[in-house]
Amino acid sequence: MRTVISGGRIVDSTTTDDGRPADVVIDGDRIVDVVAPGAAPLDDSRVLDARGCVVSSGFVDLHTHLREPGREESETIETGSRAAALGGFTAIVAMPNTDPAQDSRIVVEFVREQGRRAGMCDVHPSGCITIGRAGEVLAPFAELAAVGVRIFTDDGNGVQDPLLMRRALEYGRDLGITLAQHCEVARLTLGAVMHEGACCSRLGLPGWPAIAEELMVHRDIELCRLTGARMHFLHLSTERSVDLVRTAKADGLPVTAEATPHHISLTDEMLAGFDPVFKVNPPLRTPADIAALKRGLADGTIDAIATDHAPHADHLKEQTLDVAPPGMIGLETALSVALTELVESGLMSIRSVLAALSWNPARIAGLDSRHGRPVAVGEPANLVVFDPSARWTVDRRNVASKSGNTPFHGRDLVGRVRHTVLNGVAVVVDGTATK
Repeated sequence: MRTVISGGRIVDSTTTDDGRPADVVIDGDRIVDVVAPGAAPLDDSRVLDARGCVVSSGFVDLHTHLREPGREESETIETGSRAAALGGFTAIVAMPNTDPAQDSRIVVEFVREQGRRAGMCDVHPSGCITIGRAGEVLAPFAELAAVGVRIFTDDGNGVQDPLLMRRALEYGRDLGITLAQHCEVARLTLGAVMHEGACCSRLGLPGWPAIAEELMVHRDIELCRLTGARMHFLHLSTERSVDLVRTAKADGLPVTAEATPHHISLTDEMLAGFDPVFKVNPPLRTPADIAALKRGLADGTIDAIATDHAPHADHLKEQTLDVAPPGMIGLETALSVALTELVESGLMSIRSVLAALSWNPARIAGLDSRHGRPVAVGEPANLVVFDPSARWTVDRRNVASKSGNTPFHGRDLVGRVRHTVLNGVAVVVDGTATK
């Protein structure tokens, strides 16, 4: 059945900020026509109403924790994929801190196959940098790259040994893959539960210093300079980290970076009530850090908005602050937080936010042959349709994720996904998943 996305405004990598009104016709898994509004024949076609909406390439998340295999009580690939689709994502990169870890071909292929079975978004497993993410022995990069893994990371752990990281970058450079670093010098964060600053001092809690992130960002920039290898910095959270990446890019180094929706919207003061839902790694920082991250997104220093979707079952997250695991869910609210924080404030255009959610991360992940593509004839039909003016209130009881640990519960946001199309199939229609 042909599908017509009717009455929307296309904003993609080829348009201006305002985009252009058009109807989009899909047949099979491809866009077969883009015509003036109302010009598409509707007989025998499924019509997706896009009036008042933006039509764009589907979002790509560089940083999703799906928990399966090993922690299915918190999330499964099926539930996480559904949450992704509802958030407008047509592709996600699954982080490797599963149990067992994604350091072997068999685990990587299991994750990919479970994603295919779920059928809600394309699931692309990342691989570990080191076996078991233990930071001691390099994972089999060539074996994993041969089955399509393009990003390698020990996310949750930073690679502490600089010599091992140098070897990983040299190995990765020769294979044409990208290493993604969780920047944390572990000796500086032992026992820490929140940002080291005025709030943690007032509460009497162990602090997580910004320098723990910044030292590793600096180290790995210099290792990139030495090796010429590509490096992607995960979830930057401090002002100085942004400055370091900005300088590295000015020097022509092949580095990219991401920021999360929660790090551009929530401060460390959210932990004043000792609520573990606001505990995350890296921790929520200060208003000055938030302002720096927003500037970094606006000027292109930070390439992508990535969710770091990290579900935890209620009984795990409801422990005391020092025991509860860090992490927040974010797939279903990423677009809305970005529009609320960046577009409503006038800091960025909708098109610039879409670049950070779609075509930039698609390029970093090596998925830009099918995702983040222009909305044009002959292109893959991986699309999102969203209402940029819709206002809604987040309710943790209504999320598709298996876990409800959203830091935005009760918060009013602007912008909501109406439809998501994956490989020509409408997997979300009128805000509801079709499977």
